[in-house]
Amino acid sequence: MSLLALEKVEVHYGGIRAVKGIDLVVEPGELVCLIGANGAGKTTTLRAITGIAHAGGRIVYDGVDIAGRKPHEIARRGIALVPEGRGVFPQLTIDENLAMGAYTRNDRVAVAHDAERVFSLFPRLKERRRQTAGTMSGGEQQMLAIGRALMSRPRLLLLDEPSMGLAPLMVERIFEVIRLIASEGVTMLLVEQNARLALEASRRAYVMESGLVTLSGEASRLLDDPQVRQAYLGE
Repeated sequence: MSLLALEKVEVHYGGIRAVKGIDLVVEPGELVCLIGANGAGKTTTLRAITGIAHAGGRIVYDGVDIAGRKPHEIARRGIALVPEGRGVFPQLTIDENLAMGAYTRNDRVAVAHDAERVFSLFPRLKERRRQTAGTMSGGEQQMLAIGRALMSRPRLLLLDEPSMGLAPLMVERIFEVIRLIASEGVTMLLVEQNARLALEASRRAYVMESGLVTLSGEASRLLDDPQVRQAYLGE
């Protein structure tokens, strides 16, 4: 059974139909990417899954239709979002931001273990654990946003534009960690402007244009698709 299945999902913003009846599936343990131009509906799709945007259609997670559920209910079911723009709590320290990621948990020993796991993925965070997040670089904040999401022990991790605005070396490090997390069996749906990086990291992919899914399939196959190469890989 799929961990996540979107069936004829639609999202309206006033009179604008931002997502137009899409179908999308993520199997347990998969890293699936969603690529497309700005305004295609990718972020809105993630917002629909997390309950932030009201959606029509069915969003079936772990066998239950979660469309219309409140965001905190969806989070408690094991879905974590790393939002576009990172969304860290700027006045809180790194330690406090990570604690916020684990707010639904009461297993203190395991929470402490998971914090150390985050620090092993991102040693720079451990060096600065008592520093407030607002004083960190964009790349460090992105590390923290991913670490905070992992603190909830998600069954499904949603990543929205993790490379946006970052220097090339930092992008490389972020994607190393994404691939490592995927190799450990965490199911992920990745929205990413860097189509080549996203396709190289993913097992399967969907292409969105103007609120519709226009292509889907094995990521390696889409990497070789002339239409994808011309539109999204700059070739």
